[in-house]
Amino acid sequence: MTNPSGASGPSGPFGPSGPSGASGVPVPPGASGSSASSRPSGALDGARHAYSEEAVAAFPRQYARTRRFSLGAVRHTALSPDGERVLFLRTRSGSDPVGGLWIRDSGGERLLADPDALETEAAPGAAVTPEEAARKERDRDLSTGVTAFAVDDAAELAVFALRGTLWAVRTRDGAPFPVPAAGPVADPRPSPDGRLIAYVTAGALHVVRTDGSGDRRLAGPEQSEEGTVTYGLTDHVSDESMGRSRGYWWAPDGSALLVARVDCAAVRRRFLGDPADPGAPPRTQHYPEAGTPNADVSLHLVLDGPATQVDWDRGAFEYVAAAGWDAHGPLATVQSRDQRTVLTLAIDPGTGATRELARQRDERWVELLPGAYCRTASGALVTPAESDDTRRLRVGERVVTPPGLHVSQVLGTEGESVLFAASDDPLETHVWSWSPATGCVRVSDGPGLHSAVARGGTTVLDSITPDGPRVSVLRDGEAPGTIATLVEEPSILPRPELLALGERRLNSALFLPSWYEPGYPGASRLPVLLAPYSGPGMRLVVRARIWPALVAQWFAEQGYAVLVTDGRGTPARGPAWEKAVWGDQLTPVLEDQIDALHAAAAARPYLDPGRVGIQGWSFAGALATAAVLRHPETFHVAVAGAPAVDPRLYDTHWKERFLGHPEEHPENYDRCTPVLEAHLLRRPLLLVHGTADDNVAFAHTLRMSAALLAAGREHSVLPLPGQSHIVSDPVTAERLLSAQLLFLDKALRG
Repeated sequence: MTNPSGASGPSGPFGPSGPSGASGVPVPPGASGSSASSRPSGALDGARHAYSEEAVAAFPRQYARTRRFSLGAVRHTALSPDGERVLFLRTRSGSDPVGGLWIRDSGGERLLADPDALETEAAPGAAVTPEEAARKERDRDLSTGVTAFAVDDAAELAVFALRGTLWAVRTRDGAPFPVPAAGPVADPRPSPDGRLIAYVTAGALHVVRTDGSGDRRLAGPEQSEEGTVTYGLTDHVSDESMGRSRGYWWAPDGSALLVARVDCAAVRRRFLGDPADPGAPPRTQHYPEAGTPNADVSLHLVLDGPATQVDWDRGAFEYVAAAGWDAHGPLATVQSRDQRTVLTLAIDPGTGATRELARQRDERWVELLPGAYCRTASGALVTPAESDDTRRLRVGERVVTPPGLHVSQVLGTEGESVLFAASDDPLETHVWSWSPATGCVRVSDGPGLHSAVARGGTTVLDSITPDGPRVSVLRDGEAPGTIATLVEEPSILPRPELLALGERRLNSALFLPSWYEPGYPGASRLPVLLAPYSGPGMRLVVRARIWPALVAQWFAEQGYAVLVTDGRGTPARGPAWEKAVWGDQLTPVLEDQIDALHAAAAARPYLDPGRVGIQGWSFAGALATAAVLRHPETFHVAVAGAPAVDPRLYDTHWKERFLGHPEEHPENYDRCTPVLEAHLLRRPLLLVHGTADDNVAFAHTLRMSAALLAAGREHSVLPLPGQSHIVSDPVTAERLLSAQLLFLDKALRG
């Protein structure tokens, strides 16, 4: 089969490879007998086509320093109505963590807001607000500086928060200027006409004129509600599990706002502290665990007078999945607690009364479609529709996408056109456009994962290709342009062989050492390392240079055959495939990993099924734990990072989607709780976890370890002090790769 680089087979684009020692047995760079040390850093040996010892050794530090090769990428693009100006965020290099606001116009690219120049003008004592810190963690944002911005409808004014201070800049030729606010600012957004700026401080929604005058508190908690009630912010499950990161929306004429009120009084509280710093006060987090009360979310129309509450059956539909306000009025999409029914409602802006526009029902769950539940210029509602085992797109009363084209996101509407992302091959995601005149037209070209924004005849195409990230600017009647991506080139590049394994044709990627030539006389077999995610919402087997593929290649360079498989429950293969894990998220997924391993080993005698490890993070951390507990005959060692081993500790919307309510289906939760199976451990297990993790709580690992200790089962625990779900400290991130490798080597290679 052909790999993403266009080369045939596992040897990659450079032909057969495999340096050998004196005995003729392939050895990894740096091992006895290898001549790799004479190669220049970062280069491939021209004769042997293997990565140099220096290139392999440099990778962990580069991976950590570049924040998993995310720094220097173009993010959060926005377009002016005429399509002539593109605003975006980017750091100044692939190793600089400080993000700035940039613009691309007829004069090229220039920095509009430099955080380093603005930091000295920040409000005294200003700091990152708790809301901003929580948003960065949920967005997996590893940069600092300007991390989000919003523009008015004309894209003439951009606003952003920097360490709690409100800033604005005129995008054509202005310099950033601070705007006085009532306190540290979160989520500032200008009115469509640019006259006002809304922002949240201390849980209250304010508006202020762009010149800093006339600050007003539009809606906020009563004194008795402080600490539990907010206006204008999202809640944990809406942001983390539903993808709704916003808490208010402007009317098109700027005269009113639709505002979310979040009451967390009934939500369980967690106190997140750092055991390595016992003098620091803990941070309080409202976290609705499966089966417990959610935040009480209501919507309100805020005008010059008293607020009007939006009326719908909140008892039956407690989740607010999406909301907005367009030329046809405000609208909201709500979902039932069991997630089997979704309603989209039109809202009367004068009375708050609602009218049903669309209803979707599924016997398992209704998968929310990011960016959908919006309208075209004529008022046609854009919603998902599932038929022919395909998640399709409905515009008005018409399903407009064909069977087999799996829609993953609505990217926007302009006029009657709808821009969306979809896959007809699960290894790629492309950008498509639909309009009544043209039907479905693919916009992106070439292998990769593609996304886009479009306006005024311009499309900004954001792509991750097999060669890395690329941002293209496509404008009607003009030659394609680009926006520079400053992501560093990795010292080693992935060389996967893409496979379809077993009866279920499981999409898999096999990574071999660059120095290893299968079938070389006297070559020893390779131990196998499974490195899946294989959970909901994410694919790792793709024709794109994503960071997990780079890490997989690094482990391969240490002498492993690394196998990555996307099994049942992963997206882009149809609703039936995704929903095959309802009621049991571990058993079918483990079956797929084992089937892929056996199929790969049966066809490749150089893989050693007697030496198999598995590693994973988050969901995959629980999967790795379950693998060594349930199948010690197959898996001989596991590294489990931030393992979600107790689903009752995870949030309502995410876990109840797949397992139901724990009071109604306790057996589903029990079969997905490795903590209950601790007594089965017979193989080495390393648990790794950030002590400040606010997504998968450190309590998961502590409970797993306590159960193993009670059962008399030897295991290892590596706590990461002060780290959250994403390891952001460069030193910790660098050393963690080596620590995992050492544990695997001891078990599989003595």
